[in-house]
Amino acid sequence: MGGVEDGQPPSKRLRLSCAGSSSVSSGVRTEEPVAASSLRDSMARPRQCQGEEEVIGSRGMIKKLEFVRLIAGALYALGYERSGACLEEESGIPLHSGAIKLLMQHVLDGSWDESASMLQNICLDETIMKSAKFLILEQKFFELLDNGQTMDALTTLRTEISPLNIKTSRVHELSSCILHHPHSQNGYARKDSLKPKLRSEVLDELQKLLPPTIMVPARRLEYLVEQALNLQRGTCLFHNSSDLDMSLYADHHCGRDNIPSRTLQVAVNGEVVLKHRLCGHQKSVCQVAWSPDDQQLLTCGTEETVRRWDVLSGECLQVYEKAGFFAVSCAWSPDGESVFAGFSDKSLCMWDLNGKELESWKGQKTVKISDLAVTLDGKQIISICRETAILLLDKETKVEKLIEEDQAITSFSLSNDGKFLLVNLINEEIHLWAIDGDIKLLTKYKGHKRSRFLVRSCFGGLEQSFIASGSEDSQVYIWRRSSGQLVDILPGHSGVVNCVSWNPVDPHMLATASDDRTIRIWGLNGANMRHKVVQNNGTHQSNGKL
Repeated sequence: MGGVEDGQPPSKRLRLSCAGSSSVSSGVRTEEPVAASSLRDSMARPRQCQGEEEVIGSRGMIKKLEFVRLIAGALYALGYERSGACLEEESGIPLHSGAIKLLMQHVLDGSWDESASMLQNICLDETIMKSAKFLILEQKFFELLDNGQTMDALTTLRTEISPLNIKTSRVHELSSCILHHPHSQNGYARKDSLKPKLRSEVLDELQKLLPPTIMVPARRLEYLVEQALNLQRGTCLFHNSSDLDMSLYADHHCGRDNIPSRTLQVAVNGEVVLKHRLCGHQKSVCQVAWSPDDQQLLTCGTEETVRRWDVLSGECLQVYEKAGFFAVSCAWSPDGESVFAGFSDKSLCMWDLNGKELESWKGQKTVKISDLAVTLDGKQIISICRETAILLLDKETKVEKLIEEDQAITSFSLSNDGKFLLVNLINEEIHLWAIDGDIKLLTKYKGHKRSRFLVRSCFGGLEQSFIASGSEDSQVYIWRRSSGQLVDILPGHSGVVNCVSWNPVDPHMLATASDDRTIRIWGLNGANMRHKVVQNNGTHQSNGKL
């Protein structure tokens, strides 16, 4: 269970190094002879400081004692035992006090009575003291029970754990272990939360309970470095590259050429190879949706039906309709096994692939011109239910939530993770809403032009950290998602840019469609061009709308 073998006499046991829980988090113990450890302890006593605590760094914000302890902890975590010990000796600053080291050793040895007693030698708040003691005695209880010492476990529960007067419900659970222990021949199986942990895991939990000044958190220096990198990444306006490109040697900064801003290809009439002509709709097609596997298409005819097509053959596989009403929108379920559509009677319908209606939701669920989406978990259906409101309908519980805007809604786009919704408004604003849990307006994006036509926007870039939108001034607008700051405007089209789609596999590729009858593919600019092939199990997840 992570402790020292019981057959070895205490005088010959090897002693835990100063690495603390950071060197035992994987259940592996780093050990050294008692004599060497005692020598190190005697040489690592803190130096007496005069006046204020010594600080380092250009701003005088870093306390030297804390910094040295974190470095020592990092060395031990990396397996550099001698270097860690050397730092403690030379600095005179121990990673942990002698009492803490002894407590850690007792925990790993399974010396639970000594561990509980050692807590009294550490200056702790009463609440923390009781919680730490409960953790240690609970492990003692479980190990006794597993060793068949049921009466000893019962004594521990009655005379040591219960008198702490905390975690009453947990004490009741421990009591049930006595009543239903396997030795009682009733075949009762305990769940994982009622079984002993690895002793190294007990030590990790103990570290979380004790104040960090007493027991330094495991891998704390690593955490602080990662935090600094995340902060640099978050404040980098053009960040759109792999974290592997970040370095500790210099502050991180991405240039403007790290987002797609250069036209790589322009597709015009006659330059695109016609693969299939999908015939069947009697009127114009208002919406197209790719299946999750990109092998099929849904098309929604204006004031008509929804049709499902095979991409390879061009064959119409199924028609979805509702007698007396016409379809206004369509969408796939995330698993590609069912189809959704909104109808002119303001209802929503769901079918299986063969056209069998599975469910229908009536009432004010959609409008005549509407977008439709289903969240990644397949639980929520999203549609524009009124001119200024979007409905989030829980398919299972029937609970309805609303996103309400002050201006008319023209379109929306759902993020890949299904947690955010991008809403285009008639007043030339795009709003970002959080829809996972409580609905909340996060950010507004402004600058693009829209007065007469339908203009769509999308999420994109690495981890969808950018927002792109078309515009009636023939340009493409790109904002930083988190801040709402406009980062680039892409000229090139000669007509209204009404549709944008960021490649979901390559964060450096963007496609735009315009009333100038062209589709432009945008990539990185000049020297920053990267020819990376990203693998996605052989499929390209577009699931886009045109």
